[in-house]
Amino acid sequence: MDEFQGPGEEEDEAGDKATPEEAGDGFQVVRGKKKKRPNGQDGGSASGAGSGTMTAKDKAAAAAAEPWTKARVSFHDPNIPRPQDVYAIRVNNYNVPFDHVWLERTEDGSRPIHPLEKLPMEQFIDRNVPESEPVKPADLEDTPFTLVEDKNGLADLAKKLKSVDLEHNQYRSFQGLTCLMQISTRTEDFVVDTLKLRIYIGLYLKEHFKDPTKRKVMHGADRDIMWLQRDFHIYVCNLFDTGQASRVLQMERNSLEHLLRHFCGVTANKEYAREDTHYLLYMYDLMRLRLQMESTSDNDLLLEVQKRSNEICLQLYEKELLTDTSYLHIYGLQEHDLDAKQLAVVYALHQWRDYIAREVDESTGYVLPNKALIEIAKKMPTDTAELKRMVKSKYPFVDENLDQVVDIIWNATESSYAFESRAEQLKKERLEQVAQATFQELKRPMALGAVGNSTSGGQRDFFGGFSNKSEKMEKAKSYPAFYYPQLPQYSPEVGYGFQSINRTMAGTAQSPTGNKERDLQNPRRRQSFPPSGNISDTHQ
Repeated sequence: MDEFQGPGEEEDEAGDKATPEEAGDGFQVVRGKKKKRPNGQDGGSASGAGSGTMTAKDKAAAAAAEPWTKARVSFHDPNIPRPQDVYAIRVNNYNVPFDHVWLERTEDGSRPIHPLEKLPMEQFIDRNVPESEPVKPADLEDTPFTLVEDKNGLADLAKKLKSVDLEHNQYRSFQGLTCLMQISTRTEDFVVDTLKLRIYIGLYLKEHFKDPTKRKVMHGADRDIMWLQRDFHIYVCNLFDTGQASRVLQMERNSLEHLLRHFCGVTANKEYAREDTHYLLYMYDLMRLRLQMESTSDNDLLLEVQKRSNEICLQLYEKELLTDTSYLHIYGLQEHDLDAKQLAVVYALHQWRDYIAREVDESTGYVLPNKALIEIAKKMPTDTAELKRMVKSKYPFVDENLDQVVDIIWNATESSYAFESRAEQLKKERLEQVAQATFQELKRPMALGAVGNSTSGGQRDFFGGFSNKSEKMEKAKSYPAFYYPQLPQYSPEVGYGFQSINRTMAGTAQSPTGNKERDLQNPRRRQSFPPSGNISDTHQ
């Protein structure tokens, strides 16, 4: 979450399989791209009366007014109301692991147990061949549509459905929020306002998702599975992922748009969230038959898809945690030749940004984007006027805390000695990567078209140059403890304020080259950076 990222570009859609005899029992959910409301609200839901069934005549008007239609809004606009504020949503952003409260745990209590772990994989595979060809669903205009906005509508939906899918908004929150569920049965389409009904979704739907006798069909479900767990404590059993099926079938492309064209002759229209789920059950029917026909005794394709789908479901959501090396994973950091002072500023601003984002439930990219963070670290402004000229009032949280940010920068540069070895290590790695890339480029023409394996490795080791893990860990311990003041308790009555931020960054570690005269002239800068000791990551 270092940078704002909207929902992924590949489509994640879901749907529930039901045979023709079970029409209406299946349901699907899909994650699509983030949509904006006409009034500029991110990821909101339509206002108005409770759940209701819309006629075909009403749908065209709804497409222009409901939350899944597009509207142009400016990024970083502080006047855009956030869903958390509109719907009084409170999220636990504490720097502690996510608690899967509704899951059983192992006997020793070391980990939670996903309900799917106790179920045999074979029971989910449907090898029955239908007597007739699968029936394509009716067009959108001829299919009843319901917008679910209240508990009564959610209860009615739960009686009909056995599965759901999502649209996600990550722009104005730290962990992200599920803003819509798109759901389809064999005969109906639904969209659920998950912001308005957030606290009820899990209570009404978790048993349906967990039910191993009900097939759930989703497309590219990796992130949907995580969001269902994070926001609603919902855990899925008996999933068929059409994205994985397309890979097993070695199709030309794996996107939902391609599958819609290939199997349904439909060109995807992202103006309608319903479309992502409307055809998924039909696609499941066709893909299951093809997988069965192309399977052999040595290569069971249905079993392979089920195995992959189970692996997706068995993932457990983990909250992003701040560590003293998190700053090294800032996107784009490795491209810059930063010295020890600049790297120390990156470290300090990254800690400050993380703390602000968690406390006020903002995305780190809204507080201070990676590119701006690195540019500030490179130039190291020494006063508020210089910093203000750099940020140009683009980032409200920086604008409101100019003096504090300058203090953080100054303290970081005064204690940059702690980052000298790390800066040297990063420079060495960067030079090695450049040399390796140059070598591979020079080698390519001599290989007469042959493709060889790179010796550089796919993942960087930030502790490269050490021969074993113990040496790496010892080296890691030498780096400073991070600046992470204790977060206050979240309270609808108290709200959030910057008064709780530790502006003094008090500590005992002293820079060997501190400017005593300057410290005396500015009492606020007498403290050192970084603070000594480990700050607790837990709360009472």
